[in-house]
Amino acid sequence: MFYPLPYKDTIFHYADTNSLDRFLLAAVVKTESNFDPRAVSPKGAVGLMQVMPDTGNWAAQKSGIGGFSEDRLFDPEYNISIGSWYLADLKKEFNGDATLMLAAYNGGRGNVKKWLEKEHWTGRTGNLEQIPFPETRQFVRKVIWYRKVYGYLYGNQ
Repeated sequence: MFYPLPYKDTIFHYADTNSLDRFLLAAVVKTESNFDPRAVSPKGAVGLMQVMPDTGNWAAQKSGIGGFSEDRLFDPEYNISIGSWYLADLKKEFNGDATLMLAAYNGGRGNVKKWLEKEHWTGRTGNLEQIPFPETRQFVRKVIWYRKVYGYLYGNQ
C-alpha cells in the first residue's frame, strides 16, 4: 500500500481537537516524516511532524500542553498534539488559508509575511512557483497532493 495511514486515530483526534482537516494533517505527517516517529532532519526537526525543538517548547507553553522535552517529540501522540496545535495557530494567523498555513509551517511565519508584503508571492495555490524557498514550494505541493489522495482513499472514515 503506497498511502498507509498509521496513527490514524491519533491524527484524526488532534485534527478534530484543533479544528483542522483530518486528511490535511495526515498529509503533513506523510510529507514531513513518512510516518517515522524517529525521524530527525538535518536541521534538527524531530518526529512525525518534524517539530523544531524551540518551536515545540514555545507551542507547549502557549497551548497549555506543557511537559515539554525534546525527547518527548519522538512520542507520536505528543508530537502530533504539538504539531497540530501549531498548525491550528498558523491557521488562525492566516485566516484559515491552508496554503499560507502550510507555507508558514515549513518556511516560517515571518518569511511568509515578508513574501506577501514584498509581493514575492501572491499567496495563492496557483502561484506556488513564486515561493522563494524551493523546499517550502515542494512541501506545499506534496501536502496538497497527499491531502487529495488521503481524502479519496479514506474519506468515508
